[in-house]
Amino acid sequence: MKTLEAQVITSEDLLKHWQGHRALTRRLIELFPEKDFFEFSIGGMRPFAKLVDELLAIAGPGLKGIVTKETAPFSEGAEKLVFKAQYLEKWDEATEEINKYWEQLSIEDFSETFNLFGQYEFPVIQNILYFIDNEVHHRGQAYVYLRALNIEPPFFWER
Repeated sequence: MKTLEAQVITSEDLLKHWQGHRALTRRLIELFPEKDFFEFSIGGMRPFAKLVDELLAIAGPGLKGIVTKETAPFSEGAEKLVFKAQYLEKWDEATEEINKYWEQLSIEDFSETFNLFGQYEFPVIQNILYFIDNEVHHRGQAYVYLRALNIEPPFFWER
């Protein structure tokens, strides 16, 4: 019999935390001027559209893989999106996909090991925390870009 460890945060609260981050990232996507979303960069970093390609390739597909136990390869930028509105639409679709698959996770699943994209063998909770950390990291880059473009981003805690 497997013993579960005491929870510090509930599954529902973790999803709410993650979706709060996603809502804030969506607001940053909205703030970018269309051209700059695809072209602006600093110091050799990728434009924000490329960073969002990565985020879209990780969150929904990653969680789906965890729930279905299917290890699909990482496929960043598989869809060639050319307008910011398409990114916002895909972002919203991914948000719904996350909600759908999250409902299928059990508490026991979080401690199970999963080989994310056939590359990273970690407990599910670590994969999910990676999804969130990676998004926060790239959103930080977007904050720098927006400030360089003289656009005031929302406060990071406004989730």
